[in-house]
Amino acid sequence: MITVELADDQALVRAGFRALLDSEQDIAVVAEAADGEEAVQLALRNRPDVVLMDVRMPRLDGLQATARLTADPTLARTRVVVLTTFELDEYVFGSLRAGASGFLLKDVAPADLIDAVRVVAAGDALLAPKLTRRLIEAFVAQDRTVPAPPAREAGELEGLTTREREVLALVGRGLSNAEIAGRLVLSPLTAKTHVARLFSKLGARDRAQLVVTAYESGLVVPGAS
Repeated sequence: MITVELADDQALVRAGFRALLDSEQDIAVVAEAADGEEAVQLALRNRPDVVLMDVRMPRLDGLQATARLTADPTLARTRVVVLTTFELDEYVFGSLRAGASGFLLKDVAPADLIDAVRVVAAGDALLAPKLTRRLIEAFVAQDRTVPAPPAREAGELEGLTTREREVLALVGRGLSNAEIAGRLVLSPLTAKTHVARLFSKLGARDRAQLVVTAYESGLVVPGAS
């Protein structure tokens, strides 16, 4: 069973998401928070698999709440998905850097929301939509006002092998393990092993952080094909 926490200051939005998610046999909403502070407290109490986090909330915004959750070692298995009504919301950039596993626009189709919860709970990241990659590219191209955490400094790539750098670059471009295997003429298992080593060496929680690292380190150039 995939457990989900909803964090949104609009009761109607929470009610709609709860009704949708609870209708699925493998998903259960275990907590609802009306602000960021409550979202952190409930996550610590319930240890949900996924937190759907609104960006703009009272007391503590989604960016700060996401940073707290992803920094807490007791919540290492909890994944945060940021919800926003804005395609280029600066808070989304900060949330990805803070460790969110991806983001969704609030007008997402019901089936896509359900699929997103399952994808993130399985340890993957919401990187397939072109909009996501466009956001990340815009993020790393802008003037940075939030310092990057040590695990994402370019110097961290020095410990990677040439093959691991190649794999990281392809992850940064949004390729799946199967696509990476085809591009580099590797077996799917070998590609998966390289990605797992990147998680370990770079201290990344999931593919979303690997993508941000690939761009911030300059391994992938924003706008390049």
